[in-house]
Amino acid sequence: MSLNYNPKYPSIVDLREKAKQRMPPFAFEYLDGGCNEDVNLHRNRSDLQEVKLKPNYLKKHQGSSIKTKLFGIEYDAPFGIAPVGLQGLMWPNSPEILAKAAFKHNIPFILSTVTTTNIERASELTEGKAWFQLYHPAKDELRDALIQRAAAAQCPVLVILCDVPTFGFRPRDIRNGLAMPPKMSIKNILQIMGKPTWAMQTLKYGQPNFENLKPYMPKNLDLKQLGKFMDETFSGRLNEEKIKPIRDMWKGKLVLKGVASEADTEEAIRLGLDGIIVSNHGGRQLDAGESTIKPLKTIAEKYGNQIEVMMDSGLRSGPDVARAIATGAKFTFMGRSFMYGAGALGNKGGDHTIALLKVQLQQIMEQLNCENVEDLPNFLIKS
Repeated sequence: MSLNYNPKYPSIVDLREKAKQRMPPFAFEYLDGGCNEDVNLHRNRSDLQEVKLKPNYLKKHQGSSIKTKLFGIEYDAPFGIAPVGLQGLMWPNSPEILAKAAFKHNIPFILSTVTTTNIERASELTEGKAWFQLYHPAKDELRDALIQRAAAAQCPVLVILCDVPTFGFRPRDIRNGLAMPPKMSIKNILQIMGKPTWAMQTLKYGQPNFENLKPYMPKNLDLKQLGKFMDETFSGRLNEEKIKPIRDMWKGKLVLKGVASEADTEEAIRLGLDGIIVSNHGGRQLDAGESTIKPLKTIAEKYGNQIEVMMDSGLRSGPDVARAIATGAKFTFMGRSFMYGAGALGNKGGDHTIALLKVQLQQIMEQLNCENVEDLPNFLIKS
């Protein structure tokens, strides 16, 4: 496959700046921000960038491959697209843009329960390869209905969240009226008028809605009623009592996302999960917590032979992917990076971002003289 990307945007930083120019400020800040004072948002980046790799220049080199296997499936790169809520608010039709690109490049795409396209459409675009991420519903009936839909859509992996027992305190969203219940202020309307491409694309694809939840929502909810519905519908706090029925019901691979401790890893293993994603929700939930790279090393060393250990939060480049895998992750996921791509380049953004990351990762593998992704831990400089 050709790995062409637009040379005007050779980094995720470039895509972020372009996306910022094209998106209404309230939508960009929803994507870009963390929680409280953004301490853990920045810690994710700074701690990850402290990871160093050592090249082996004189070793005989047979070529480098960034392909890797996960759950018995070979992917063309060791990274995928993380679940992101309300994607269509940030850039119209972005979940479909990213699902198509993921399928084209043979990497995983994870659909969020609360994004703006539904399970069936994501499955159609990826020929049954899309993963589904479940926000735990308060009622068993809704939980069962969503899981049954994911199974009928042939989703190979179900991802459940453990890091949203409460909604993160996000000052930007509160100021912008995007907390629950949301509000569309005059200020937001003026911001939309200043971004005509975003506005025209929204007119084309329609106002973003929680498409997965439409069959279960009363019709014609106003924003205040929508906030009440969401509060009553979801209970994000997971425990053994809630996970066991899901494990019994779901016949595919089951992954726990949001793991940040050895204790939760041990519990996931005991409950029969197939994988974990070490994550702090992109720094959007617990500002006083650790960066993702910090617990990853210990978790991977102690439990990597018992459960598939993956990671998200803070990754912005091919070198970041290499750093995470060298530290112990089997696979990685990114959310913001791909949304920056969609916001910057629209329909071309998903393809561009994946191609760019593949080229970056290929370069660092060849620079290290590392032939296979699973060999990256051999190049870690241990502190």
